[in-house]
Amino acid sequence: MKKKTLIIDDNANNLTLERDLLELAGYEVLVAEDATRGIELARSELPDIIIMDMRLPDMRGSDAAKILLKEDRTKDIPVVFVTSSVLAEGIAEIKTIPNAAFVSKPINTRTFAADIGRFIRQA
Repeated sequence: MKKKTLIIDDNANNLTLERDLLELAGYEVLVAEDATRGIELARSELPDIIIMDMRLPDMRGSDAAKILLKEDRTKDIPVVFVTSSVLAEGIAEIKTIPNAAFVSKPINTRTFAADIGRFIRQA
């Protein structure tokens, strides 16, 4: 059974690259271009993992993750922030979110799918 991944990123190039890499690795991929739509998809589709940009047009990715943490159905979904703006304060913020990690941009296209796979809880 394919692992279901939700990518939330407003940059079309990043979204396409990440989607393509994960689909080639055998993942089922859902996409959203803002946090609001991403939250809706997370609630309805219950992905195995969420890959999210930190800076989205409608809210910070960390705020979206905190919304999902408050809901029983989505609280245990791991969130991997893929961001180029990982300063000390951003890392500290991510560490306050259970089940969260980060991957720095630019991503390594050769290892991205494997890197994401490490964060999915094994059933």
